[in-house]
This record gives sequence, structure tokens and C-alpha cells, in this order.
Amino acid sequence: MAYTIAVAGKGGVGKTTLCGLMVQYLCDKRKTPVLAVDADANSNLNEVLGVDVDMTLGDVREEVARAENSVNNPIPASMSKADYTEIMFNRCLVEEDDYDLLVMGRTQGKGCYCFVNGLLQTQLAKLTPNYKYLVVDNEAGMEHISRGILPKVDTMILVSDCSRRGIQAVGRIAKLVKECSLNPKKTGLIINRAPEGKLNDGIKEEIEIQGLTLIGVVPQDTDVYEYDCEGKPTTQLPKDSPVRKALYEILDGLEIC
Repeated sequence: MAYTIAVAGKGGVGKTTLCGLMVQYLCDKRKTPVLAVDADANSNLNEVLGVDVDMTLGDVREEVARAENSVNNPIPASMSKADYTEIMFNRCLVEEDDYDLLVMGRTQGKGCYCFVNGLLQTQLAKLTPNYKYLVVDNEAGMEHISRGILPKVDTMILVSDCSRRGIQAVGRIAKLVKECSLNPKKTGLIINRAPEGKLNDGIKEEIEIQGLTLIGVVPQDTDVYEYDCEGKPTTQLPKDSPVRKALYEILDGLEIC
């Protein structure tokens, strides 16, 4: 089973940027193949990595969920719903040289998705043994983990910006991790976009109140902003980038590879 790294935090704190750089870190360390999973409803991990996505698992899930009640059922009469879903799920896998990307996308319609969610769980169970590492970019609610769709979690990385609200949000996520009995081997907090890479006393106090373990600080860097504005993948940041250097040092300290 692949070593699973799950990344979570409230929206807008830069967790997807860090998640993409984590994938790049593993590739640089030659710990491949890596499966990157974008489980955030607001999917944009592919933009950070610089790859195009034509179809998401959410698209397939919606199509299959509506198929039985549709006049134009896309599933051939000679094929089971499970077989059709698996074929379509395989088409969602974006294959790169050192890593593959799977985008879950979000559910648009109403009704029960237990059947298709179960197929998704089965598909991931089939895929993960083919990879050394699984990196999952989660939404704050961590729906896919809390429902048991994703595999076990070895390392949980919580990401926040330099705000009390951000720290409080990851504090709630940390409690959810315990409630779901995920039991990761390691759980740590990364503060992102810290001015000059430093934390003030108020943030330090809130981290202590929430009972979180700080594993590192990533400084604010205008290059990340410029790359985003120009539509350039963040993973193309130079090796001496303060953001890349800080994150790589944090990951080295975690000894995940």
C-alpha cells in the first residue's frame, strides 16, 4: 500500500500550492511513482502541477448516478454499471513521467451516491498498490477521508496562514481526524505565507491553545503570486526559491522518504 500524505486546511491558505510542491519533492527525491489526488471541491492542483484535466471522477459519478433514469443511458446494454464506471474512472487518470493525477471533482446533483462512492473506494484500492506515495489535497471538511473512501493516512499535514481563524480551522480538522480514528503516524502544522518567515506571539499562542504541533514555517514570497498571475505552474519555482527551500527542509525533517 502506498505511503499516504493527506494535506488539509481552510480555503485560501495555499495548501494546494504546498501540495503540488510536495509531489515535486517526492519526484526530486526519486520516490516515484507518485499518485496525486485532488480531493478538493475547488479543484486546481492540476494548475499548480501544470497538467490539463479533461475528466474528473465527479463527472463520472454524476453520469453514472443519472444513467438509470436517463432516456439516453450512456451505459451499453451489454455492460454492467460497475464495469462502465471502472472504464471511465481509468480515463480520469492523468499520467505524467514521475507521477499520475486523479481529480475527484465535486458532486452537482441530488440523491444517494453510495453505490458510486463504493466503486470509487474500490478503484482507489486497486490503484494505490501501484504507487510508492499517495499525496491527497483535501478540502477542509475532508469528506472523502471521513467517509472512508480514501485509504489510510500515514502523515497528516495541516496548513494555515498567519491568522487565528486559519489556526482555529485546522484545530477543528485535527479533532475530526481523531473522531474518524484515522490514526496517522505523524500529524503536523505548517504555517504558510508568514511575513519574513516569522510568527508573532498571537499566532504562537493560538497554536498552543489548539494543541497543534508546529513542524515548520513557509515564508511569504512574491514569486508564488507572480507565477499564479502568469499562469505558470508553481512546481517550476527555482530551486533557490524561499518557499521551495523551506518546504523541502520541513519534509526532510518529517523523514517521510
